[in-house]
Amino acid sequence: MRSNIPGNLLTTAMAVMPHTNVTRALDMALSMDVPFWPQLPNFSYTEDMYVQAAEHFPGIVLDMEKRTLRFSMDKFAEELEATLLQFDDPVYFDVSETYSAVYHRFLALDLENRPAIRGQLEGPISFGFNIIDQDDRPIIFDDTVRPFMLDFMAKRINVQLARLKRRNDNAFMFVDEPGLQFLFSAMAGYSDLKAKGDLDRFFAQVDRPRGIHLCGNPDWDFLLNLDLDVLSLDVYTNAEVFASYAASIRKFLDRGGVIVWGIVPTGFETFAQEEIPSLIQRLENVWRILWSKGIDREQMFAKSMLSPATCCLINPDKERTVERAFKAVNQMAIQLRDNYLR
Repeated sequence: MRSNIPGNLLTTAMAVMPHTNVTRALDMALSMDVPFWPQLPNFSYTEDMYVQAAEHFPGIVLDMEKRTLRFSMDKFAEELEATLLQFDDPVYFDVSETYSAVYHRFLALDLENRPAIRGQLEGPISFGFNIIDQDDRPIIFDDTVRPFMLDFMAKRINVQLARLKRRNDNAFMFVDEPGLQFLFSAMAGYSDLKAKGDLDRFFAQVDRPRGIHLCGNPDWDFLLNLDLDVLSLDVYTNAEVFASYAASIRKFLDRGGVIVWGIVPTGFETFAQEEIPSLIQRLENVWRILWSKGIDREQMFAKSMLSPATCCLINPDKERTVERAFKAVNQMAIQLRDNYLR
């Protein structure tokens, strides 16, 4: 596994943002070393990450007025053949202007001289858990729909990545998978063994560089052993747990994997409790544990980026805390690069 994803403590961020001003959101995304196109569900329901992923998916029942996204098996059967006929059409599988106010504006920018750029799409596991059929059952349990869903999402990711690579040779993709943390609960009803097989099938079709972003706490051994180029996580919340997986982290880094350390909280109350020195200390505590367990410092920094810890759509000050968190990530990166890379 080798990729052109940069490390050396450069900054990026998750795409879901609370903004209703498209230009302001794009400016914030461009303030990071590795920019991305924002997803703005407060601006429009079509900007919701599940709704965006559902564009052209057969069987989808979208109600913009009620802001609901459901699935109909009868509608799926009616639309499947027409969708299969479109599988060689990249325009059909791309994110349309109707479903993103900012994606096509982002692609129109001069992004060639950035260290990299990034896109994203909701992953199949989370999509399958979240989309409910006419019997109130997640579609991930349907043995007819699930294989098609894996192929459909892989196609959409590849089309987007190809467009991004035309703007920057080092473009890469996040597959957003918040649902992975539920795989290991007794309530999931979808085993980690089945998920591993499905994700192997999925990633076998997905072009590199590709990785997973999630804010939850899954089985890190499971995740670190998937065929990924990058893993983006909320280390602010999951620091102690993640640090206990040093052996798998070392193998991931040895394969060329990049870790995006999500360290700055974006929630109003949590952010107010922290300062940049306390956040640096929190991150360094994790790093020291890993170094003590044999992780090579230089290798780790060469394969590390920094980001906010999570997305946050609801704060009493609306966009301001999120924007302050973006600024804090960039300030932390400057200080940490001074401390460790010079």
